[in-house]
Amino acid sequence: MTDTPRTPRTLSPAEVETVARAAHEGQTDKAGRPYAEHLRAVAEGVRARGGDGEQIAAAWLHDSVEDGVLSERWLREAALSRRTKDIVRAVTKRAGEEPEAYARRILATPGALLVKEADLAHNADPARLAVLDEATRTRLTGKYARMRALLGLPDGSVRR
Repeated sequence: MTDTPRTPRTLSPAEVETVARAAHEGQTDKAGRPYAEHLRAVAEGVRARGGDGEQIAAAWLHDSVEDGVLSERWLREAALSRRTKDIVRAVTKRAGEEPEAYARRILATPGALLVKEADLAHNADPARLAVLDEATRTRLTGKYARMRALLGLPDGSVRR
């Protein structure tokens, strides 16, 4: 009898959600809401736009390395597909990185644009922005519009 190589087990969607929620436990967004609500909205946005399981997993983890709640080492060693890891890395903004370089990396990584689109859609949700002070709302609205433009995402677009 010969040994057949096993395919490494990857985290299930529920396990990825659990990891993401635990990593961001106690964090709030700019409006004071639990951060997990944003993660859930981005994951649902990816699903609604036709994203696959790897993209949905990346959506749950999209801010984890950037926010420092999970390390790059954790991501490297995690039981996730290479594509999921690549998407998380692509959407992780690096300190001092120019928006143009960030956008190029997203566009060059298969599957990352859809995750970033869902992230921007939730971040730019008028109801979510309405609770912020005017200066913050204006700054963020401009920032999100610029990133959509760099990514070639007009308002209301659906990309895969």
